[in-house]
Amino acid sequence: MEERYIASVDLGTSKTAVCVARIQDQDVQVIYYKESPSQGIRYSYVYNPRKVEDGLRMAITQAQQELKIKIQQVIVGLPRYFVRQETASASMVRTDPDSQISEGEVKTLKSMALEEYPLGDPKTEVIYGAVAQSFSTEDSLGELENDIVGMTAEKLEGNFKVFIGSRKHSVNIDNVFNGMGIAIAKKYFTPGITARAVLKEEQMENGVALIDIGAGVSSVTIFKGKIMRYYAAVPFGGNSITNDIKSECNFSFALAENIKKAYGACMPEKLASLSEKRIQIRYEDQPYKEVAVKFISRIIDARVREIFDAILYSIQESGLAGILRSGIVLTGGGANLANVKLLLKDMSGYNVRIGYPKHLFSAAGCTGVYDPSATAAIGMLLAAKNDRLPECLEAPVPQYDEPKEEEPLYQEVLEEEPAEAPAAEEPAQMSEEEFRHGSTGQLLGDDAWETVEPPKRKKKVRTEKNGFKMLWNKVVKAADGLYGQITDDNI
Repeated sequence: MEERYIASVDLGTSKTAVCVARIQDQDVQVIYYKESPSQGIRYSYVYNPRKVEDGLRMAITQAQQELKIKIQQVIVGLPRYFVRQETASASMVRTDPDSQISEGEVKTLKSMALEEYPLGDPKTEVIYGAVAQSFSTEDSLGELENDIVGMTAEKLEGNFKVFIGSRKHSVNIDNVFNGMGIAIAKKYFTPGITARAVLKEEQMENGVALIDIGAGVSSVTIFKGKIMRYYAAVPFGGNSITNDIKSECNFSFALAENIKKAYGACMPEKLASLSEKRIQIRYEDQPYKEVAVKFISRIIDARVREIFDAILYSIQESGLAGILRSGIVLTGGGANLANVKLLLKDMSGYNVRIGYPKHLFSAAGCTGVYDPSATAAIGMLLAAKNDRLPECLEAPVPQYDEPKEEEPLYQEVLEEEPAEAPAAEEPAQMSEEEFRHGSTGQLLGDDAWETVEPPKRKKKVRTEKNGFKMLWNKVVKAADGLYGQITDDNI
């Protein structure tokens, strides 16, 4: 079976996620996933490539050292904000109207629509992606992509949803990876592929809105008939909540973020016993500060309501609010807040559930890979599998299916006492530090160090056939010096 390795990088406003997967045909095994704090990113776009490169270089190096590989190229996500959607169309007259329409012709039609679409300013804008909406022939209207393939027609037309973003933001991503000497295999506009990593087929068929609450941007993606129909984003997210806590409580941003993750909750009136708890923050040179969990919840609740108001307004503006038979799915880091699902249900009237990455892959030993915040990185891997992207690594990752038995640090060896001891060799001089580290490079910490005295070996006594007589003569000789002459006659 063909085996490939794909590496994805999710450049988020607050965290950078590096993910590596082994792909064999349709089997996807995530072998590495780790998040690290990001710098130089605002509202999901790179504004300072140097800062992003410095942080990402450490994350990539850590992945390479743990997996013992060299990452040559990656797949990466495009910004989710400063993106607008437009409609494009294209048509073609087929040379053989009696032949069946192929997937290649559909891709050609899509390329024609993107090439012919008039960008407002090609120097500042670029197309992030496009999604086919419907296809038509002289005999059929509004067909889906899966249905149009295999039909016969003289003329083929297609309608597409085009997503246009900032060219500078895309170029800044290139600058980051060019500085690291890593190629970009493909850039993905993540809202669509994130949805396919989280949503069920029946949800996308019947109508669903996916709300992704990130650190800097919150977005909504609407699906109907298994097709992405609408996208919108607002510049508010988890960092907005953290900044509110920081300002109201006079905390540092890092402390406010930790408190949000540990005690963050919406709807303070539904906290029950948690609302009575108080958090004590102790400083080295100041008296401790105390804040009520219920007060923190009120701050969070106010900002989350503002975010949901903006997202629900976008859903109304789409004209698709009445077709969401499967309700709303909430994902992203903000989905981890307590009571956030209940709050959105009360505000919208839709059924709401939390969206986690679907179990379309295995990931033994990778912490956090099934968290809502990992959906973008996982979605890119699943999309890359279907797009048949090439190998991203220089060397294969070693197999870890069956762990090897570790060799013991100490091995007890039993030796026989030689009949005649050979001349002793001069022992090699070795310091205690060298002995602890050893020639293999294995390090024993001071807490694991213990001086052990080796047990004394008992030497064997060589005797002849009359060994008892020899031993008795030695006893007699020793007693002779203490008690006088002892002879056989005295016994």
